[in-house]
Amino acid sequence: MAHLQGRERAVYVRDMFDRIAGRYNLMNRLMTFGQDLKWRRFVVQQARLPAGGRLLDLATGTGDIAFEALRAVPDLQVVGADFSLPMMRVGQGLTDGGRVGWLGADALDLPFPDNTFDAVTSGYLVRNVIDIPRTLQEQLRVLKPGGRIVILDSAPPPDNLLRPFILFHLCFVIPTLGRLVSGDAAAYEYLPSSTQAFKTPNELAAIMRAAGVANVQYRTFMFGTMAVHWGEKTA
Repeated sequence: MAHLQGRERAVYVRDMFDRIAGRYNLMNRLMTFGQDLKWRRFVVQQARLPAGGRLLDLATGTGDIAFEALRAVPDLQVVGADFSLPMMRVGQGLTDGGRVGWLGADALDLPFPDNTFDAVTSGYLVRNVIDIPRTLQEQLRVLKPGGRIVILDSAPPPDNLLRPFILFHLCFVIPTLGRLVSGDAAAYEYLPSSTQAFKTPNELAAIMRAAGVANVQYRTFMFGTMAVHWGEKTA
């Protein structure tokens, strides 16, 4: 699962999200004790979206960040892009689903002209892509000068006194919930394994800077297991 590489990994991740689309939102609420709603609001705050602006929400899934952005800026133009069509079909059926432009797209090869969007957001994208610098460079390309990239993703549990309890939640509670709620324990075994194998917040910030993102900052949540990173396109 988390050890898969290249195209094999991309196909596995897409198929996994296709399978769990119907229960994805419910599982997010249960796994995070409802805290994911707060994190998405923070993502939108850091995007600094202008009235009448344009937002690209990558790995939009069922549209949680896209809908939060529309609540914050009602006249926003939002494109939600993902490679899992079943996830987006769930989002289309939700309240305000018709206000989002849904698009099947590859985060490594975005189908937009340069300098199109005021902000690019993503939730749980970078942990799952096969080339993090490439997706960051694509986001910078389609972003207007001065626009912001904002990334929400999980982070490896910090090495502190809480680590054993966090690992128990990741490795036992979440797969059990996944089996009971979604009927797909394997998908929720991938989450803890990919989280533990992912970059630390400092490492991801360094990758962003190396890719050309300016003024990179981040904030962690949920005992350091979730992080929101943000930065800007300077030119």
